[in-house]
Amino acid sequence: MFASKESLIGNHPKFVKAVEFANNVAVTKAPVLIVGESGSGKKTFSQFIHDNSARKEGSFHVVNCNADAKAVENEILGHRDEATGSFNKGVLERANMGTVVLENIDALEDKFQKRLFNILQELSDYDLDVRIVATTSKNLSKYVGAGRFYRALYTHFSGSQINLIPLRERGSDIETLANHFVAAWASENNKEAAALSEEAKTKITSFYWAHNVNELKAVMENTMANLTTDLIDVNAIELGERKAEVTSSDNDEDGFKLMSLKEAERVLIRKALIHTSENRTQAAKILGVSIRTLRNKINEYRNNGNNYFVNLR
Repeated sequence: MFASKESLIGNHPKFVKAVEFANNVAVTKAPVLIVGESGSGKKTFSQFIHDNSARKEGSFHVVNCNADAKAVENEILGHRDEATGSFNKGVLERANMGTVVLENIDALEDKFQKRLFNILQELSDYDLDVRIVATTSKNLSKYVGAGRFYRALYTHFSGSQINLIPLRERGSDIETLANHFVAAWASENNKEAAALSEEAKTKITSFYWAHNVNELKAVMENTMANLTTDLIDVNAIELGERKAEVTSSDNDEDGFKLMSLKEAERVLIRKALIHTSENRTQAAKILGVSIRTLRNKINEYRNNGNNYFVNLR
């Protein structure tokens, strides 16, 4: 089992492969693209790459590209303060010999994507040595195909790409992480760590975990904070209403898992949006519904906290 920071704990083969790749690429200067759902560990993997590189003594900066477009541009490149006239250095300059994480890079304004690519090509001309890590929960390849992301910028990062699988697909890692969070919380609060009952283990391993490791951590910490015994039973763990997309082991003759019609509807809508690079008009045509019906469904799923639809642009 690989164990490092809290999100880098587990033995699922795909997870271990991602960690090994991150460890190998850390010693290079290559830009890195990390792809994964919200809460799956993108920022922690970014920190891991920085901490295992020759620039670990340098600074580590995170820029959320999903913020106001002008604010993002100013944060990256710097800007002049209108009140004082002084120039505030951008993160690319402040992080010389360090690492910059461009979080949610898919949200960058179209024109700035091209400008940023050109700037990244010229960093060495200004004696700037910065490792750039980009993260996203989107399929940037499809964004490129749909004309929503600058191909050259995608190519700049995609040579070293790390794909993180969702927590719900990591099997026994869920229980391993749950026990880790329980023990960590107990240690920080000078209490004894509690054990999970078999029913509690089943409950957490069958849950959908839309927000992945971050959500599991919050649930286990909340459970410990309210626990009055040394055993975490099934009733002690409070989860949301979202259930695992696949909870039945009964496959039909085509290999599909059984699920409710309501859940199947959500899955089909999500697949249609992904297939069309989130073009809602095209997705509605594929699904045979009006754009208004599709919009209402998206808002419904977003209000229910479904991760994919919450982050849908």
